[in-house]
Amino acid sequence: MKLLSRAGSFSRFYSLKVAPKVKATAAPAGASYQPQDLEFTKLPNGLVIASLENYAPASRIGLFVKAGSRYEDSNNLGISHLLRLATSLTTKGASSFKITRGIEAVGGKLSDILMEFLLNVTTSPEFRRWEVAALQSQLRIDKAVAFQNPQARVIENLHAAAYRNTLANSLYCPDYRIGKVTPDELHHYVQNHFTSARMALVGLGVGHPVLKQVAEQFLNVRGGLGLSGAKTRYRGGEIREQSGDSLVHAAFVAESAAAGSAEANAFSVLQHVLGAGPHVKRGDNATSALYQAVAKGIHQPFDVSAFNASYSDSGLFGIYTIAQAAAAGDVIKAAYSQVKTIAQGNLASADVQIAKNKLKAGYLMFVESSEGSLNEIGSQALIAGSYTPPSAVLQQIDSVADADVINAAKKFVSGQKSMAASGNLGHTPFVDEL
Repeated sequence: MKLLSRAGSFSRFYSLKVAPKVKATAAPAGASYQPQDLEFTKLPNGLVIASLENYAPASRIGLFVKAGSRYEDSNNLGISHLLRLATSLTTKGASSFKITRGIEAVGGKLSDILMEFLLNVTTSPEFRRWEVAALQSQLRIDKAVAFQNPQARVIENLHAAAYRNTLANSLYCPDYRIGKVTPDELHHYVQNHFTSARMALVGLGVGHPVLKQVAEQFLNVRGGLGLSGAKTRYRGGEIREQSGDSLVHAAFVAESAAAGSAEANAFSVLQHVLGAGPHVKRGDNATSALYQAVAKGIHQPFDVSAFNASYSDSGLFGIYTIAQAAAAGDVIKAAYSQVKTIAQGNLASADVQIAKNKLKAGYLMFVESSEGSLNEIGSQALIAGSYTPPSAVLQQIDSVADADVINAAKKFVSGQKSMAASGNLGHTPFVDEL
């Protein structure tokens, strides 16, 4: 699932047109804004349309598509990475230059022009040979920048080790494929994955009739379900990257539960029981159960937190550690022992309630922003074809029982493990040693 922004076509050349001035109108004295419910429509062609009037000063629109790296196969690996960089390339209705200058001309004001841009980039790309060739070098740069963060590389390796297919595919183009992704491959991928039944058009601060009219007019280009994706298969495995880095990054997980399930909620609560990491910039995690358990025997600097990722048909749960090379093994084992303690039933109800409160607060802080709300609505629309409001999500979190959290810990402890690690791994145990 990718959020593609900006695209389109228009009939006039706007590069020399000055952005129109807009006079601000004050709200009538004493005017009140009543909370609005999200409007949700599924068209006969399968396209999902969702809109919410949130009275934000700026409208936000996103077109979500089931076309991420999990739908790649061995012949087109990395194609979704290039598509992420191709959102400003020439479409059938406008050149790259025309798109850029057209957006500048209208000042980003919501208009038919911008709507056409968004939809045209998604449904009518041309993928001209020279433009695609110019993007190939950006693939390498984009990947290099991402992998400057050791955590990004470890998480990529973790998924490659844990799964046989789909979620094993990297978010980034493999090195051997850079320079080899062709316009024909891109056209084939778009034709088979960017279909109406695999899309969700979501708007905040936009009238639902307007959004529906736009969808019916512009998003009927490709019908059908497109190519069906394979079911994710978890296998369990290990990838180790030996380097001279004195810090060892390690992730140690087992399969958990699919997003939206009651079991996934239990794993989310367990994550916050153990410690989900600091929520304050440059803060620490010293009060978490994992950190305190490890600190009893480790006197060198380290960091540890629970790892939790849920997808439409699978999930991963475990621990992520950062430690000095000599202490890496002790940190991992101490953290794992803390999870085993919970799996044995040593869990206070007060700790579960605190974890629930943290989880609910984190969720509400995420969806209170327009960007977070847009992503949440779009993700739910693609995965479930429906929308669960925040109030219902909070009720689902509250319904998680202490026993559910203990069972989640048991599933992690007894499950087949996967592991990814990087750094000086001389003192880092292999997955079968844990």
